[in-house]
Formats: sequence, C-alpha cells, structure tokens
Amino acid sequence: MTSIARTFALSLGIAATTIFLIMLGLFTWRYPMEEREFRACRVVAAVLDRATDTEGQTLNVRPTSALEELKADSPNLWYVVSAGDLVSEYGSERRPALPFAFPYRGPVGSSVFSTLDQKSTFCLAVMQRGSLQLTIMVGEPQVRFGRIARNFLIRSAFSIIVLALAFAATVAAGAALAARFVSRGIERVALRALAIDPAAPQGLISLSEVPRELKPLVKALNRAFGEIDAYIRMQRRFLGNAAHQLRTPLTLLRAKIDDVPDPALKAELVRDVRRLTSLVSAMLDLARLQNHAIAKRPIDLAAIALDVLADFGPSALDAGIELALERAHKGPLLVQGVDAAIRSALANLVGNALIHAYGARRVVVTLGRGSIAVEDDGAGLPDGGERKLLEPFQTGNTAGGGAGLGLSIVREIMAAHGGELVISSDPGCGTTMRLSFPEAAAAAGSPQLDLQEH
Repeated sequence: MTSIARTFALSLGIAATTIFLIMLGLFTWRYPMEEREFRACRVVAAVLDRATDTEGQTLNVRPTSALEELKADSPNLWYVVSAGDLVSEYGSERRPALPFAFPYRGPVGSSVFSTLDQKSTFCLAVMQRGSLQLTIMVGEPQVRFGRIARNFLIRSAFSIIVLALAFAATVAAGAALAARFVSRGIERVALRALAIDPAAPQGLISLSEVPRELKPLVKALNRAFGEIDAYIRMQRRFLGNAAHQLRTPLTLLRAKIDDVPDPALKAELVRDVRRLTSLVSAMLDLARLQNHAIAKRPIDLAAIALDVLADFGPSALDAGIELALERAHKGPLLVQGVDAAIRSALANLVGNALIHAYGARRVVVTLGRGSIAVEDDGAGLPDGGERKLLEPFQTGNTAGGGAGLGLSIVREIMAAHGGELVISSDPGCGTTMRLSFPEAAAAAGSPQLDLQEH
C-alpha cells in the first residue's frame, strides 16, 4: 500500500509540473521577444499614444501626468511623434542619428532598433489612428517596474485568468485524488474492523491493506482484538469449569440436607440449593452455547409454546396470574433451531414474567411467523431498564429472586439461532419480550446447519 504522504506529494508535483509547462508554453508562444527594453518600449508608446492629440491639422503631445512622470524619471529621454506629414519632437539635442527618415511610413507594429552609431537603442511603434498612421520613436526611457508590471497585467489579463483557472483545477484535482486515497484507506480499515465479531474478535486486519501512516493504529487495534479474544476465551473457560466444579458439591449438599431434622429449615435449605443448582445449570448452558457447535433442525414453535405453558400452569394459578396463548396463524410454525434450547429460552421468559412482573394479572404468549412474544400487564420497567435487564445477574424486580443469568442465556440462545431477543416496556403498562427468528420456514428435508464457536 502506497504512503499517503507520497501520494499527496506526487499529486502536487504533477500539478506543479503541469502548471509550469502550461506557463512555459504560453510564454514561449505569446512573448518570444519579451525583454526589458521591449516591455519598456510598449509602456512608453502607450503613454505617448494617450498623450498625443491629432485633431484637425495639428499634432500636439499633451503634458499628461504619466508623460511628466516619464520625463522626470528619464533625464536623457527623447522622442519623435509623427502623424502623416506632421512631426513633434522632444529632446532633439539628445537624439542620435536614426536609420529612418521623417515622416516614417512603415508597417504597423513595434520593435527595438539600434542607432546608426550602435551605441544605443530606440523604440519604434507604428499605430493606425483612423486615416492617419501614428509613428512614435523613443530613446533612453527609464520606466518604473511597477508601470511595466501594470501594463503587462492589463495586456495579459486573459492569459493570466486562464493560467489561474488551470492552476486551481490542477491543484484541486491533485488534492481530490490525495483525499480520496486517504479516505479509501481509512474506509477499508473501518469496514474490516466492523466485520470482526465482537463476541469472537480473533480476526486481524492485514497490514498490507492499509497505508503506511495507518499501520501503527492497525497494529494497536490488532493487539487490542487479540487481548480481548484471549480474555473472552479465558472467561468462557472459567465459566464452564466453575459450573462443572460446583455441581458435585451441590449434589453432596443436597444429600446432606435430607438429614436435617427441622422441617422448616430443611425446606428453606432445599429451596436455596435448588436456586444454586439452577444457577449452575444456567452457567453450563451458557458455556455450551458459547463454546460448542449446535445442530439445528425444523421445530414447531406452537408445540413448544403449548408444552411450556402447560408446565407453568400450576405456578400461574398459585400466583393468581392468568396464562393465555394467542396465535396469528393456524397450523405449525416451523423454524430452524434446537428444541431444548428454544424451550429453555421460552421457559425463561414465561418464568421471568410470573416472578418479576410486579402487579401482573395476565401473561399472554403470542405466536407469529418466526416469533414468540411474552407480554405481561405489570408495572413495566423504568427508563433504560431493557438494556440493564440483559446484563448478567440483573433482574427486572430487585426485590424478587432469581439466578440473574436467565435473560443472558436467552440472548445467547437467540444469537446461536441467528435471531434476537427484543425487550420493550412502558412504565405502568407492562413488558413485552419477543424471540425473533430468521424469516424462513424449514422444510422437512432441510440439511442440518452448524453454528460455529463464538
């Protein structure tokens, strides 16, 4: 990948070279004899032309401010102006012998000639003014640089404008190319970074795909992605190992509780052990979802919903909450998935509604094409509660019990199925939790699809 600085410098270099060649070509074409004497000749001829009056049968050179300035700056100035047979001279005592006779009748134009003695030069300018031919011969003029430059700018205004436009266009094109190169390099890095899975950021950005100036940033990003990936893998290993290590002590503890003589204490201990066992099982489920491939097959959401509601029926009656099932379509609602995982996800949502939906009197499970929604009419969640609810060890009701991993596992289950868990709530109006699956009805003969490790 080429350097940004090198590309920018190359673009400006091309622009400068192009401008130079254009200016050189115009200068060579427009001013092949452009020396200081020739430029001064044109300026003096223009001054005398504006000062000369040829009305009637007289020839008069008026003392204009420009002419007086020229005389003051040029102590050895002399000039001869002729119009037809009329002649007007200034500084004749300083004028050397000329190779032309008066009045001069030659072609229109201007040039610089040498005197007969070859010791000095003089300017000859011939202009057509109406029916008269105005001839000006000037020697020893001292023209200020500012007047020469001003005269040059006036006579060359069009060429200067063309050069300015060409310069602006060339520089703009070079800058646009450089900016486009820079933006495309940054865009490639951004797109490559966005393509990395946050749950498994083991993908690295190739250094050959980015400009040299961005390589330190890309190296830092790759190092950060590597550290994050190592931390995620370590966390997942710890989660799975901790859950496995806790199962055996809990089993032994449950066996020892049977020997407790106090029935009330025994019931309380059994309830606590069940909550711990549920937490360990949730941790194991989460570890399996994150670290193992899952084979999917066509399953019926309607059948799973009926089974889950039947399991929670007694609990709902004890809590005084009505459970209801609504269907938008008749017949089976097929999705690609894992039966046990989806049952666990829906059971988590229904159980969460029964336990944590404060003030709820009715929980409705709604089946749609590719989705299951669990809606309650409870107190709802406070502002921002939806996001916090998906964090591990967070519940919708701080006063309620629960392991706090249920909704995190539901989110992982849906991610493994290519879907998502969507939570919406209005304070005082209840909460809706929806399992949205990819929009596809699985055919009976569909091949199995494996989800890769996160």
